Amino acid sequence: MQLNGKLQRPDRQLYDIDLYDTSAQTIGDLKAVGRIVICYFSAGSWEDWRPDAASYPSAALGAPLADWPGERWLDIRRADVRALLAKRMDLAVSKGCHGVDPDNVDGYSNPNGLQLTAADQLDFNRWLAREAHARDLAVGLKNTVDLLPQLVDDFDFAVNESCYAYQECDGYRLFRQQGKPVLIAEYRAYNSKMCAKAAAEGYRLQFFKRSLKGVGRPCS
Repeated sequence: MQLNGKLQRPDRQLYDIDLYDTSAQTIGDLKAVGRIVICYFSAGSWEDWRPDAASYPSAALGAPLADWPGERWLDIRRADVRALLAKRMDLAVSKGCHGVDPDNVDGYSNPNGLQLTAADQLDFNRWLAREAHARDLAVGLKNTVDLLPQLVDDFDFAVNESCYAYQECDGYRLFRQQGKPVLIAEYRAYNSKMCAKAAAEGYRLQFFKRSLKGVGRPCS
């Protein structure tokens, strides 16, 4: 998983890389050597640096995301917002991505400024999964720990950030019971005891710097 900086190409089976910043040529090259390519984009937030940023109506923008300058929560209930996000999935298809990693799909549990509810989030996340599957894309559920029981059937894999740090990893057993991959990123130094726990639970764990600029260290 690398979302910033010049793309490194370590010996990994799966790459989770930025949809916009990665060319179709690079994705094709990775696929040609047998890599699985998952393309990251933010589904629940507006980012002022993206090429489609001006297309989002100002009325659809909520509160800023803490610690992420230039990013604001999106009103995921709006049809015009969903139409723009659907174009992002079309872009993933055109670039040849095997699947997508839509981020920030837990706005309801954050101070979003839009009065989003858990019901709104469930409706939107299921919509994302349907749209991805309609394009023959695999789709991952990012974080959103509280809604795992309701969403496990809709998603093909799970991506979590820091669930061991927050003691929230147990819920992902639901994904493993269905044979679905669980990919965990911890933003800390390598921890062999944590690796042993992840292995016992059937999870794939790697340790990263929070910037996600370089190569992470997987459990050995």
